[in-house]
Amino acid sequence: MPPAHAMALTGPEPQVGVGVVAPFDFARDRELWRWVPDSVSLFIARTAEAGGDDNLGTVSTLSDPSFVERPTREVCAVGAEVVIYACTSCSFVGGARGEAALREAMLGQGAARALTTSGAAVDALRAVHARRVAVVHPYEEPVGRRLKRYVTEAGFAVVANTALGIPVREVLSASYAQVADLVLAGDHPDADAVFVSCTALPTYDLIAPLERELGKPVVTANQATVWAALRVLGLRATGSGQSLLRSALEIPSTSP
Repeated sequence: MPPAHAMALTGPEPQVGVGVVAPFDFARDRELWRWVPDSVSLFIARTAEAGGDDNLGTVSTLSDPSFVERPTREVCAVGAEVVIYACTSCSFVGGARGEAALREAMLGQGAARALTTSGAAVDALRAVHARRVAVVHPYEEPVGRRLKRYVTEAGFAVVANTALGIPVREVLSASYAQVADLVLAGDHPDADAVFVSCTALPTYDLIAPLERELGKPVVTANQATVWAALRVLGLRATGSGQSLLRSALEIPSTSP
């Protein structure tokens, strides 16, 4: 048996880098890390601050591809093998064309592979074999309408589209209880799955119990973000009792 000092000199486990481009006010870093296996490091860089007169104005500004360029370069500089823009509304507000433009911008700044949370959510809903979806979200009505349009254009029937019902400025401090109430109120008997939009909402510990209570998959924005980024690397996200994480490892068809 080698001496203890020789064992210590082997160093830490080699890491795979995943780049996360997050909005300037993103505050769920720890939640993302909970889905990540020990062999993966998240490199998180935030966009510049964006203003706007309302929810639609802010997310429309953050949907401009120029906002992902600098943070993409930053995560690529430290070895990210895939980069994902972790903002649901910022990546669906411009429709499928806007989502594709964001991925192209990240590829143009050095990302080997580029994804967005909205694209990841579509892939996740397909992975759990959903056709009819109940969508829940914290957005103001104009953004909520665009979310419904995006999900519909991706090929799903949106059987319910329910807002959280609190001011957008309070979303960053939303509790598990508020999110659970939103999901339970927003579910629909005809839905094959529930999609919880917005990376600002905490969901990790809610997914498994909500799935048991509702008897159907619950896909959340942060869950889909990490799941999709790891999937293109052939890796699995970690989380007990979550339907999405039991789905087959396949390279997404909608993202490079």
